[in-house]
Amino acid sequence: MSIVDPRSGAPLTANESADAPTQAAPTDEQLIIDVDRDNIQQLLEVSMQVPVLLDCWAPWCQPCKTLTPMLEKLTREYAGTFILAKLNIDENQDIAAQLGVRSVPDVKLISQGGLVDQFQGALPEKEIREWLGRYFPAPEAAPASPEEQAAEALERGDTATARALYEQLMQAHPEHYPYQVALARTLVAEGRGEDARALLDNLPPEERDAPAARGVRASIEFTEEAPDDDELAALAGRDDSEARYKRALRQVADGDYEAGLEGLLELMKRDRAYGDDAARLTLLRVFDALGADHPLTVTYRRRLFTLLY
Repeated sequence: MSIVDPRSGAPLTANESADAPTQAAPTDEQLIIDVDRDNIQQLLEVSMQVPVLLDCWAPWCQPCKTLTPMLEKLTREYAGTFILAKLNIDENQDIAAQLGVRSVPDVKLISQGGLVDQFQGALPEKEIREWLGRYFPAPEAAPASPEEQAAEALERGDTATARALYEQLMQAHPEHYPYQVALARTLVAEGRGEDARALLDNLPPEERDAPAARGVRASIEFTEEAPDDDELAALAGRDDSEARYKRALRQVADGDYEAGLEGLLELMKRDRAYGDDAARLTLLRVFDALGADHPLTVTYRRRLFTLLY
């Protein structure tokens, strides 16, 4: 199938025939167009051959200023798989009304002259990629999204990069609260527990009490409760319940979760009564910190269940 320029009808990419000559990659001018009364009908006709991503925006819309550049970037990556058409609803109110646009940003996927799917609001890039992935194969060598870059940086201990990326994502998507929780987790990794707690305290109540935020709070608490180097040195050579418990706390605070979980589980076997069941309760807090789907949570929750029942 040939992909065509909505202005001229000329091919943008080669036909799928083996004999077709190789065409240059489509340019921005061919892939990204402005829609108005003069070309809206032609655009619908073009959608019979190539899908059209219609970005409905307005000059006063702040989220649009984040979303539109992101859509333009993705359109370039997909290199002719679809065309991006931008509709200024202030200048084309009649078209917007016909399309049922009630708020912006409003993004519609049009193919074969009809609406296939749509979303409203400035979604994060990762979610837009997932949305596009329902209809188009991902472009080869697609770059990691900012969310993925931040998570990878945090995992390798590059907290400065992770923090900068999460701060940018928060600025672009102030109501996407998982970014704020992720930034709080990054601050904990930097030893800034109070800053992380303040960030979590400012979340809406339903987000503040959600599992992800509770997990970060648990991480802050472990850091505060864990023995320092001097206290840890004083525990050297001791094998009583207090020493075992504090060593496990320090392991968890240092991110050595498996060793800490193992130590807490062993303490439960040896001295269930220690600290009013402190080992079991702390295990549950570690599960909170890791998240319900973490492999260590799954493994040790099962082992805890076996030990109890």
